[in-house]
Amino acid sequence: MQTVSEDFDAAYWRARYATPGRTGWDAGRATPPLRAYFDQLAVAQQPRILIPGAGRAHEAEYLHRLGFCHVVVADLAPEPLAELAARAPDFPKENLLLADFFALNPAETTFDLIIEQTFFCAIAPTLRPAYARQCATLLRPGGKLVGLLFDTEFPNATEPPFGGSRAEYAAYFQPYFKFIHFETAYNSLPARAGRELFICLQR
Repeated sequence: MQTVSEDFDAAYWRARYATPGRTGWDAGRATPPLRAYFDQLAVAQQPRILIPGAGRAHEAEYLHRLGFCHVVVADLAPEPLAELAARAPDFPKENLLLADFFALNPAETTFDLIIEQTFFCAIAPTLRPAYARQCATLLRPGGKLVGLLFDTEFPNATEPPFGGSRAEYAAYFQPYFKFIHFETAYNSLPARAGRELFICLQR
């Protein structure tokens, strides 16, 4: 089974969280494009939601406070999961997974919705085809992959974040998904304006 690159394993991410100034991807809150998407979801339907590589999981906290009860977060590092538990003490502990996304087993659980927020750019680019395949595997038929991808290159990057282009990304997802939305986000944070692709892909 393909797993996270040894270069960016749990020890690597724990070190980044422990080093001041090394978590620039963390906006400190759920970002506007995802908040806008979450706000129009039907709470009554209680979809099962996965946020892989969740980090401090501001998106999970936002969904939880909206009343979504089946939000599952997965991360390799325990520290950000502990921070979410401290911010939202009533968040279900069984939904905090210290786990490798690529090792999650669809025979054990599948999801209606997967949220992408700075995880795709944090894995080694060689794992991107496996990411698209694993998302499709973990989603129920008709389920959606929704989130943000960097629509910009980071030349000579040797560690996360890694950028790319929409043409590159489309090639990974086309075998598995119907493209509902795949355009530049109109409501990004100012520092990311024009450099984020909002995606809504349906299995």
